[in-house]
Amino acid sequence: MGSNLSKIGRLFTPNLLMLWSVLLGIATGLFSVAFLHVTAKIISSLMIDSLKLLSVPIIFFSIVATISSMSSIEEMRSLGTKVLKYTLISTVLAATIALFFFVIIQPVQVVLVDHAVVNGEHTPNYLSTLLDMFPSNIVKAFAENNVMGVVLLAFFLGISSLSIPPEHKQTLNNLFNSFFSVLVKMTQLLIRVLPLGIWAFVTLFTLDMKEGNTAIFHNLLRYIIAVFASTIFQGVVVLPLLLKYKGISPLKVFKGMFSAVSLAFFSKSSSATLPVTMKCACENLKISTRVANFSLPLCTTINMNGCAAFIFTTVLFVSMSYGMVYTPFDMVMWVFIATLAAIGNAGVPMGCYFLSSAFLAAMNMPLEIMGIILPIYTLMDMVETGVNVWSDCCVTAIVDKELSEKTAEVKLADCC
Repeated sequence: MGSNLSKIGRLFTPNLLMLWSVLLGIATGLFSVAFLHVTAKIISSLMIDSLKLLSVPIIFFSIVATISSMSSIEEMRSLGTKVLKYTLISTVLAATIALFFFVIIQPVQVVLVDHAVVNGEHTPNYLSTLLDMFPSNIVKAFAENNVMGVVLLAFFLGISSLSIPPEHKQTLNNLFNSFFSVLVKMTQLLIRVLPLGIWAFVTLFTLDMKEGNTAIFHNLLRYIIAVFASTIFQGVVVLPLLLKYKGISPLKVFKGMFSAVSLAFFSKSSSATLPVTMKCACENLKISTRVANFSLPLCTTINMNGCAAFIFTTVLFVSMSYGMVYTPFDMVMWVFIATLAAIGNAGVPMGCYFLSSAFLAAMNMPLEIMGIILPIYTLMDMVETGVNVWSDCCVTAIVDKELSEKTAEVKLADCC
């Protein structure tokens, strides 16, 4: 009896549940059962509203909790400056590569214009967009889904908290972490019912396909290729070239960190992989404990190369599918927006997905296509997490080499 239950249980693991949901959704969409179709619409609507509800608050508290947990501003200025520099470089490169593949593969027809127009109206200029990034009050930023305003507010509040007396700082940090923990728990509860949401989205997608709307299928396929191509190119070409440029052997670093990267790929969690990542860095690559203990936890929080590529490609794909057009300047601006958003994505389950949804909601875009992307996101998340941890290793190796060279120069100067 026990062995039979065990066998049945193995058929309903989280990943297999996703698969069953997709298959059941296809079957429901193919058969004309009006009641199930209405149910799918209700569930998909509730899932989209839940995404909107959680996305902005969890982004805010994840950033504030991360920054306020640092010991001091001095810690950020010394070692943190180097880590942040290479994090920015690698993340900007990831978003730029995503732009390149988006234009080459064209998941939707890329029409570059001098002035962006949506439904016959000019989009706001970037001066007004820049001013909107600085909300006049905290409530307004959250109420209007002003993602960039919330991100900037979180950075400002987090950094300011480092300057207050230690006892107040600790109280604030505990408060921020408590809010973040509650929101993560809410997200985990949402993830538990994700198979139901996937069933609903796949059902509606299959209905569209059945009614002859096959263009979205071909566009979706090209979108998936664009996401995977940009993320893999970042890991296989860009990061090794960055290591090579700094005089470090990419092969040596990869061999030393292989256990951590492979664990990250299968676990889909940079945070869960962190102990293995630190062990590999110190034992296999002989990176100093001080650098590893500071750089790797910080990189796990802010160094999200795969996330930047996903946000850029997803926001442009979904918005352009609903008629948005972009100027070349718009696209370049989104490279930097995706970079800033990815750096602000700290330890949030499905964080890239939530961030993309938040941006699209702020742009008043329907989120139905995000529902279609949801079943594939699990596989995307595996590749993104693997590249994120690989990038953490590369940044840490570069910072360690620079600090070692600086220490050697100081010792040589003292001898002279």
